[in-house]
Amino acid sequence: MSGGESPRPGAPAPDFRLPSTEGEVSLGEWAGRGKVVLAFYAEDGTPACASELEGFKAEYELIRELGAGVIGISRDGLASHRAFAERAGGFPFPLASDVDLKVGRAYGVDDPDSRRHRRAVFVIGEGGSVLHADTRFQPGSVPAMTAVFEALGLEF
Repeated sequence: MSGGESPRPGAPAPDFRLPSTEGEVSLGEWAGRGKVVLAFYAEDGTPACASELEGFKAEYELIRELGAGVIGISRDGLASHRAFAERAGGFPFPLASDVDLKVGRAYGVDDPDSRRHRRAVFVIGEGGSVLHADTRFQPGSVPAMTAVFEALGLEF
């Protein structure tokens, strides 16, 4: 069970500031520059979590063309994030460290029993509101990725 409820589309996205592989990231500062995909994942290096981030890596050029960015978020520390990114051949987006799960809790995707995040994806608009929320994100799911791209403004 999660520690809280997830924000729904139309609701304000909980702001945060976290250390990342690219320095400190702040949703408030990022959202002022365009849309952002928040990709919560359980743990660096696990197959499903690696698949989730590899999916966003593979589509990153299109995401940027749509004026958006990506932030990967897990409870792992920066040393773990860097090692994970190196094994994966790098990620074109930051991996943020939510060690105490406060951000995961604010988004309703923390799992207090395992002390990890559940895989979840949120698309946040320039104004800071939630455009899309998938709290049971399945890596490799075409409908799940289609919904993300629709929230980013891609028409199918």
